[in-house]
Amino acid sequence: MVDSETRWRLVRKLRQKPQAEEITELIRDARYEDLPAIKDIYNYFIRNTSITFDDKPLDLKHWSELHELLSKLELPFLVLDRGGEVIGFAYLQPWRQRAGYQKVVETNIYLSAPATSKGFGSKLMANLIGRAKQQGIREIIAVIADRGADASIAIHKKFGFTEQGHLAKVAVRFGRPIGSYLFSLSLPKG
Repeated sequence: MVDSETRWRLVRKLRQKPQAEEITELIRDARYEDLPAIKDIYNYFIRNTSITFDDKPLDLKHWSELHELLSKLELPFLVLDRGGEVIGFAYLQPWRQRAGYQKVVETNIYLSAPATSKGFGSKLMANLIGRAKQQGIREIIAVIADRGADASIAIHKKFGFTEQGHLAKVAVRFGRPIGSYLFSLSLPKG
């Protein structure tokens, strides 16, 4: 038989909320083994949204070639790893191939659907901009769809990107014309 004090101690212990297991988050350089998760995240947006102008899912070869190119150019290609699972990615790619654009890049940032609206995009963007500053990038361009990309517009504005223009009806997605906004962020020299 359990005495009253022991019984109440057990009851109090059972009523206590268990502490949530701490899940580690890490923003790190993308590795080859991350590419299947990156592919799946991006292909979701191709199939289900109009925020990307790609109209067919991209294969692993595409992501492997991009990873290799960005590594060669020493441009950041980052993943957000949460508990061993890639839930988002971001990278900078050359804006144009001409020499005059050498220090101008375009930003790309995507989160898995369940990872949205939790602050993960801000963490990726802050890290991406920090890496751009370290590498002497002078301008970051963002090309954002003019339909369905309110969250993308908001995060870019939050980090100081300013709207530079709107290109109406420059693409077609799901049988409807779609345009894009151009945003830019100038980074301080040195």
